[in-house]
Amino acid sequence: MEFRITLTNVLMTLFYIIPGFLLRKAKFVSEKELGTVSGILIYAGTPFLVVNAFLQMDFSWQDFGNMGLFFLITFILQAAFMALIWLILRKKFGESKYRLITIGSVLGNVGFFGLPVVRAVFPDNPEVACFATMNMMSMNVLLFTFGVFCLTGDKKYISLKSALVNPTALGLYIALPLYFFGVKRFLPEAAMTAVSALSGMTAPLCMIILGIRLASSPIRDIFTNKLVYPMIALKLVAFPLFCYAIVYFLPFTNAFKSSILILSAAPAGSVILSLAEMHHGETKMAANNLLLSTVLCFITIPLLVLLL
Repeated sequence: MEFRITLTNVLMTLFYIIPGFLLRKAKFVSEKELGTVSGILIYAGTPFLVVNAFLQMDFSWQDFGNMGLFFLITFILQAAFMALIWLILRKKFGESKYRLITIGSVLGNVGFFGLPVVRAVFPDNPEVACFATMNMMSMNVLLFTFGVFCLTGDKKYISLKSALVNPTALGLYIALPLYFFGVKRFLPEAAMTAVSALSGMTAPLCMIILGIRLASSPIRDIFTNKLVYPMIALKLVAFPLFCYAIVYFLPFTNAFKSSILILSAAPAGSVILSLAEMHHGETKMAANNLLLSTVLCFITIPLLVLLL
């Protein structure tokens, strides 16, 4: 059952790539517009994605504790796997492409891709959406500290402020008081619908952007970088198996452990490409990793779910 649900939702998410691809090929849009659209996705969509997840929940200390635990565990798992990759590649760490592998093998599209999938697999467990937001937050802390260092090779770009002040964090700062005080009981249905609609636009918009990127890249260039393949294998297979093996024997609920597996199996995050473009570091390799890992995850995620 989980395999069928997961496969269906992964394929439906990937389906949204097609409109973006066709729009670019028909020359109705160009890559020049991606900055604006990406800004809407990140700065408008992400906070509403987080807020909507918490508005589906009734407050309980147990759930709140599990969310905090999920943040801590995902942070540790991501940091530990990065450290493992660093130990393997440390002699080549002076080259930016190997530093990109270190973060590209861990940091994924948890919010726009992983969250819809995990919510579809556990429709009766609204807390899994909140787990995804906790994973997004732990990923951002690593991204704007060690991740930025890996992309630039310069410690001066490490920013704790960026780790704590970003669209995901903003959404969380808004969502937590609403969750604590049960504000959803007093919100009109129209307001709940509006938040849900803005949240729901994120996955399709993210994939449409990806489709535009895919149509803008020469197909041959996407497949020619040999280092992209081990990075994808690490991200889509090794990292989720590593995470699931660590939590499998721990006394967590099935939804908790399954969310760890599914979210860690999400394809590469587009934010890595955005930061690579910003800091002029291995942009083409980051783009190829983003495109290929997203396309190939329709195979890997459903197969990994068979472990549940």
